[in-house]
Amino acid sequence: MNKQWTIGQIKEFVEKNSESKLLTTEYYGFSQKLLFKCTCGSNFEKTFKKFKNNNQRKCDVCQPPKATR
Repeated sequence: MNKQWTIGQIKEFVEKNSESKLLTTEYYGFSQKLLFKCTCGSNFEKTFKKFKNNNQRKCDVCQPPKATR
């Protein structure tokens, strides 16, 4: 069974596992894009699933998306 995350738990995960900051203040579910601030100062959006499981923890400039083949 999937764990239900709260916005507080997500914020804590972001603080402990990345240099980015969570700007979103409400969480409605896994498909919601959350707003983050990268260490370079850029804002970026990712779902928490991508942030957590795919290690996409910076903006597209600092961590460019992988090319698809």
